[in-house]
Amino acid sequence: MRKFDLLRLTWQSLKSNPLRSGLTTFGVFMGVAAVNATLQVRTISTAVIEAQLARQEAPQVFISLWSRNSPNLRLEDIDWVKRQIPGLQAVSGSAFYDYGNATYEDNTVETYVEAVSPDHLLTSGRSILQGRFFNQADFDNYRPVVVIDRLLAEQLELGQDPTGKRIYVSGRPHVVIGLMNTKLRSQSAEPRGEMLVSLALYEASSGFRRINALSLRPNRLEDLIRVEEEVEALFTQRFPQASIWASNNAEDILQQKETLTLASRGLLAVGMIALLVAGVGIANITIASVMERTPEIGLRRAIGATQRTIMLQFVLEAVLLSLIGGISAAIAVDGLTRVVANRFELPYNFEITTAGLSLGAALCVGVGSSFFPALRASELEPVQALRSRN
Repeated sequence: MRKFDLLRLTWQSLKSNPLRSGLTTFGVFMGVAAVNATLQVRTISTAVIEAQLARQEAPQVFISLWSRNSPNLRLEDIDWVKRQIPGLQAVSGSAFYDYGNATYEDNTVETYVEAVSPDHLLTSGRSILQGRFFNQADFDNYRPVVVIDRLLAEQLELGQDPTGKRIYVSGRPHVVIGLMNTKLRSQSAEPRGEMLVSLALYEASSGFRRINALSLRPNRLEDLIRVEEEVEALFTQRFPQASIWASNNAEDILQQKETLTLASRGLLAVGMIALLVAGVGIANITIASVMERTPEIGLRRAIGATQRTIMLQFVLEAVLLSLIGGISAAIAVDGLTRVVANRFELPYNFEITTAGLSLGAALCVGVGSSFFPALRASELEPVQALRSRN
């Protein structure tokens, strides 16, 4: 039998019992809709979390200590922490330099100035937009150079290229060597103009050879709490008389991610159960169809239809119903997701991968649930099948 004739015969068989075909399609629709909705929730939640992370500095742990009797944190502690705690992408140190007025020509704004170590860009996740970051010569020669963020450059009206311009902080001149992007310290922080100087300049101007805090950036967001607990225990053991303060800047985001992961798993389980129920329905309907059409199968076998043709027809019926239900579910969920995303201003784009996974699941259910009943139908002996007429 030609492929077109087989397809036409399959379609006629489905049309001959519209109620049964409709119920089967609806079962597939519900199962695929549940799976597709789960994938959409995961996609949107991932996009929301990525957008939140993009607005703030990279997830990192901050550790500092205070004690009159214990020694202060030093740059040497950076290498020590790297050796003690696995899974760190970068570690840097920082110290408070100044919090006062930054002035350029007639413009004066309030700003926060922080002294940082060479790996600050790695731990913070910031990037240089123009100019450069501090090099070793800046540290060795205690150069009064600064790196500012875009917000401060706009507030001071430094123009398109702020590098090389001289600004004053609390009356002290500094030359801008780099422009970095503006990021929040955490989700709850307010945007503010920021300025960085080298720790060497801080030590030269203050006379203190110390840092106020260490920043530890883990390789993975999921390691944030582990790193915080390990570094706090490590410093408590090393400085038993000091007050240890440890925190991170992404705990809220991590909790959201864990909650959304659990919710996605729950929805996925519901979707798989719905697909399983749809598969059982397809199997039952295919078995019933085989029993009802046993004489027809015997007649077709008697006039030359092969076992492969009989089997393909029943499998193709299930596949067509699965495709109709799956495509309808994908379109419906996509439309509903767009409405919800527009209403709540959520990031959403149609992904062919998500639709493909949903339709693939529907086809697997259709083929898998109809295979054995179809195989049974193809193995019927023509004579016995024809006798079932009576």
